[in-house]
Amino acid sequence: MLDYLKVMIFAAAGSFLLTPVVRLIAPKVGAIDIPKDNRRMHKKPIPSIGGLAIYGSIILSVAVFLWPLSREMLAMLFGASVIVVSGFIDDTKGLSPSMKIIFQLIAALIALYGGVNVESISNFLGEKGSIVSLGLLSYPLTILWIVGITNAINLIDGMDGLADGISAIAAITLSLTSFIFGNTEIGLVCLIIAGACLGFLPYNFNPASIFMGDTGALLLGYLFSVVTIEGVMKTTATVAVVVPVLILGLPISDTLFAIVRRKLSGRSFAVADKGHLHHRILNMGFTIKQTVIILYTLALILGILAILISLIGGLYGNILAIGIIVIIILGAKNIGMFTLDE
Repeated sequence: MLDYLKVMIFAAAGSFLLTPVVRLIAPKVGAIDIPKDNRRMHKKPIPSIGGLAIYGSIILSVAVFLWPLSREMLAMLFGASVIVVSGFIDDTKGLSPSMKIIFQLIAALIALYGGVNVESISNFLGEKGSIVSLGLLSYPLTILWIVGITNAINLIDGMDGLADGISAIAAITLSLTSFIFGNTEIGLVCLIIAGACLGFLPYNFNPASIFMGDTGALLLGYLFSVVTIEGVMKTTATVAVVVPVLILGLPISDTLFAIVRRKLSGRSFAVADKGHLHHRILNMGFTIKQTVIILYTLALILGILAILISLIGGLYGNILAIGIIVIIILGAKNIGMFTLDE
């Protein structure tokens, strides 16, 4: 356990030390987030390529603790590098939604080539070891999962420290579930991701002195999409599908609700609004810090439930997961998550 803790501390130290360097570089490359509309929570320009510090820490930590790298690990890092390039371009010069998707599809194909693929899933209602082969369907489903999760983290990156803190909680939870399912390598990768997020958090928590930007949010989303496949979804556990959905419950649900909300209003999904969960909670009268802490708490609760379901497994674990998902949907409807708010 102490060895595992060292991995996380090393990654945290890496991003903590790299962030001030990135903060100095940001103005020189034009990576400044200027508040241009009422959706922005900050009132003054803030450096916005903090994700480079997270990326650098993860690359260094993986090289130190997991060398030599497996084919899947190399593919994950190569794909992550493609995502970081797209995020950096967007943070400095701007990138159209269609170009972002092209970069994400390239990164997804790199992961597929490296063996990151959900070729089969466990029988949802069966016993452990009962497998349903996806056949050719596995390729589009894997790409859809990677692109979807990559964007999910980006959509919740709307408040100081929100995406970073929730990512740290999700990464720790994913590490524990990966260990439960017997995948030590992915468990260590998740600890590295968690450490890199925690090292960045002191600079990113309200009032933030730097944002992770698309460079960081898209990077974390991509990494989560890959580690959930490798660490959980490839296992024979009957709860292998619902566990990652619960762990990433906040970003996944917020993304799905945004799609439904914008579809019902006749707007493009690419057009932003103020209907996200953090906006709804903020409108209830909470401060930014209070809203972020509330969402951290919800993410932690979902993580604990995911670990519990991992340990229970089988039909009962899936029934519990479905019940939680129904409660999330009903709660979202109650606070107006399906209603457009400019």
